[in-house]
Amino acid sequence: MNRICSFWVLTFVFLSLSGLAQPGSKPHKLFLGGDFSYVNELEDCGGKYRFQGKEKDPFVLFAASGCSVSRVRIWHNATWTRYSGLEDVKKTIRRSKAAGMKVMLDFHYSDTWTDPARQTIPSAWKTISDPKILGDSLYLYTRSVLMQLHAEGLLPDLVQVGNEINAEILQPGEPVVFPINWSRNVLLLNRGIEAVKEVSAVTKKEIGTILHIAQPDEAFAWFEKARENGIANYDWIGLSYYTQWSKFNLHQLAAEITKLKKTFKKRVMVVEAGYPFTLQNADSAGNLLDTVSQLTGYGISVSEQKRFMTDLIHTIVKAGGEGMIYWEPAWISTNCRTQWARGSHWDNATFFDPSRNNEALPVFDIFREEQYLKKFDAVKRRIYH
Repeated sequence: MNRICSFWVLTFVFLSLSGLAQPGSKPHKLFLGGDFSYVNELEDCGGKYRFQGKEKDPFVLFAASGCSVSRVRIWHNATWTRYSGLEDVKKTIRRSKAAGMKVMLDFHYSDTWTDPARQTIPSAWKTISDPKILGDSLYLYTRSVLMQLHAEGLLPDLVQVGNEINAEILQPGEPVVFPINWSRNVLLLNRGIEAVKEVSAVTKKEIGTILHIAQPDEAFAWFEKARENGIANYDWIGLSYYTQWSKFNLHQLAAEITKLKKTFKKRVMVVEAGYPFTLQNADSAGNLLDTVSQLTGYGISVSEQKRFMTDLIHTIVKAGGEGMIYWEPAWISTNCRTQWARGSHWDNATFFDPSRNNEALPVFDIFREEQYLKKFDAVKRRIYH
């Protein structure tokens, strides 16, 4: 599909779905969303988002396209930035709810990023060696954050108890140490889950709990060990799926989702994904998706970004999964600094074209959930050929 044709398709989608952002509209059956944790900071640095050349509020823009979930991370006490703390999280949640989106709150349980290589304990808890006391700290912190959000009408609908917790959580430094001490890990994760469940009961608001593992390749073994060691009272299995780091193609991803759902009797969602529309860099910050990040049969272009993401969601849904959250689709290039450089490490994988003054790209079309609720034999043949 050429850019002119894509533009008019996107225009039609926005016009026809503009009512979806309004509270009280028809409920969504799937969880299709984006992680918008960076937006407040980028706007403070002068970042602008455009549709048809006009500046738009990104939360309204995404909601109008059918995006139904806003994911937001929270750090414990990140002294190196004033963002992704509780006050910034409140602002993001308030904007998300005003646009009509559900909210997924992602506890990193750290003062910085956590992922398969880093699960660094917050500085405030570094001297705690007793796992039970540490578990109490995690429980009280989780409960406190949620109750403060509830007091302002900002309670999330979903909560991640940790982020990409392939390794043991709350470790003393980097890199992470293996093997996992499962008795300690289970105690800590169960206390986080317990806090969410208690707040849900006290507030009489349903809050789904998610345990999140990076890449489907490692998921089954992790959840099997978790079950063997006593983690059970969670609601969702959350996965990251990036083709640059996963060995699984879409067919293998589908098989893994089905296997996870059947074996552990949990709901399944991909809570992080992304795909580039170019390998060119818009600034001096190196891009994370910078090498061979495409599967066989997919290229790197504006149209291929949309095609891959559409096929990915079809794959997830057909396998029994219930949604996909795109990681940082609004992380455009600005004068903001990260811990490593000035600019964005994701400018080639956002939903905005930096060469066109951050004009919205055709990939916005992936949020039209009705396309995934129908049985398209042609799509199935294309994915599994």
